[in-house]
Amino acid sequence: MPGTWASLAALPCAWAIRVWFGAWALAIATVIAFGLGWWASARVAGDSGIKDPGFVVIDEIAAQWLVLVALPARPHFYAAAFLAFRLFDIWKPFPIGWLDRTAKGGLGIMLDDVMAAIYALALIAIAGVALDV
Repeated sequence: MPGTWASLAALPCAWAIRVWFGAWALAIATVIAFGLGWWASARVAGDSGIKDPGFVVIDEIAAQWLVLVALPARPHFYAAAFLAFRLFDIWKPFPIGWLDRTAKGGLGIMLDDVMAAIYALALIAIAGVALDV
């Protein structure tokens, strides 16, 4: 459940960055969140001895922002991004589940969520084409 709350909290933050500073600023914030998340989650996982601590949610934030970078700052796109990302982050179809099980350290914590973001973007793109949006 912490991942869902973090993804939800990421939405207004992404919207503010996007509206005030533009899509490039959100892209830069996403890269920074990914880099800091990689470092911080590696430290927390190493210190706690837990492979993927549930209380570490920077992976969800960085991945949710990754989906939002490619979409307009409109409520229906943000809702679709949230639902699609959470679907793939929870379901973990291949290779997301494989990355979650096999990738180690901070990078492993971050990568499965990035892959879920890529799947979410693909789903939204396919749905947009199918709906002629």
